Amino acid sequence: MDPDGTTTRTSRSPRDAAGRGPALLYARPGIIVTADRFTVGSTSWRIAELTHLHTTRGPHDRVAVRAVLVSTAMIVGAGLVLGFTGGLQRLTAGAYLLLGAVFLVPVLLAVAGDRWRPPPHELWGRRGDAEELLFSSDDEQQFGQVTRALRRAREMNSYGGWDDPFATMQPWRPQR
Repeated sequence: MDPDGTTTRTSRSPRDAAGRGPALLYARPGIIVTADRFTVGSTSWRIAELTHLHTTRGPHDRVAVRAVLVSTAMIVGAGLVLGFTGGLQRLTAGAYLLLGAVFLVPVLLAVAGDRWRPPPHELWGRRGDAEELLFSSDDEQQFGQVTRALRRAREMNSYGGWDDPFATMQPWRPQR
């Protein structure tokens, strides 16, 4: 109670079993997830402020998209030129097979681009009224670890700083 008669509550951050500071859930260079904060690079968020967490895939690689668009435009242009000049009527069966194979080039470029440079995994969340990109990574394993650590931190915060009673409970063992 304060001297003026009002009561103030201090927020307590979740602590580990030994009573030390917030429990460290994930730590790699540039990424730290504790029970109280989520830090990526120089940006840090309080776990209690983050809501509506969801994951998506980011945009495709710009180089791969441009390669697909350019090859599609070139093939369509060559097809239009052959069509307007009457060249399609003089082609042999082998040339038609080759033309069909050429039409697969944009599809193959798209598949190869997604294979070599996949779209990044993104973690989004709301802080207040704004939706923010919290974390993005090309490494699926690292992204999964960070996402699980962040969800676990949110669960720890939902218990008001206390550990989950069922997770910390020791099974009964008879005395021998």
